[in-house]
Amino acid sequence: MVQTSRLKLGFLGSSAPSSPHHASFKKFIPEDVDLIFMRESGGSGSLYDSKGKIDSIITQAKALIVEEHWQGLIISGGPKEALNPGMWEQVSAAINIPIALALRSSVAALRTFSARRILLMTPVDDGLKQLYRDYLAHFGIEAVFPPQVLRAHTDAQKLTSTDVEAMTRQALSEFSNVEAIYFQGALLDPIPILEKLEGDLNLPVVASNPAMLWLILSKLGRRYTIAGYGKLVASWPNIPPGPF
Repeated sequence: MVQTSRLKLGFLGSSAPSSPHHASFKKFIPEDVDLIFMRESGGSGSLYDSKGKIDSIITQAKALIVEEHWQGLIISGGPKEALNPGMWEQVSAAINIPIALALRSSVAALRTFSARRILLMTPVDDGLKQLYRDYLAHFGIEAVFPPQVLRAHTDAQKLTSTDVEAMTRQALSEFSNVEAIYFQGALLDPIPILEKLEGDLNLPVVASNPAMLWLILSKLGRRYTIAGYGKLVASWPNIPPGPF
């Protein structure tokens, strides 16, 4: 569908705008969308650093929205949602433009596929995995996940697409009775092989970055057909009943 005007969106996350793991995401952003990557201020590098700091994220986001004239905002990072129950409600009440968060956008995407039991693939530690599981359970989605094999979540950046595919296939052999696969965290990057995984495994695959992009653009009234990056952005379903 041909869109009528350009959109300017913000992406606020814990990584630098130049981080290599943003590269695969940038490849499928629609041509009429300007997505501006910005780094959250005050982070220490720990995944647990954002606990109790949603007010500061909101303050920074509100200032950037005014300065950059953003029409929508993606706030990335599953850990900050899991560590701060009620973050979505807090951010939604404070920010007056459409927003998308990682976990909540992914839940919406999983709902479009009617997935109730999913394989969770993520490089975070077991404590955060359990928080993700609890978050998903709140929406009626059961998550199973393989044992942690990475020493640190940043080690995921060293993995090739072949490694990610092999890890996914191994995990699926252990947890075969699932209705979808969910990748949370851009460091464990499934985007280059997302469509291949869906075709080979005959399962929908949801990744947090495509899910956030689909949700924020849908909230802004846009629809696209983006080939090569999985069923979600290729079929562009409507947002399911929320709140999302």
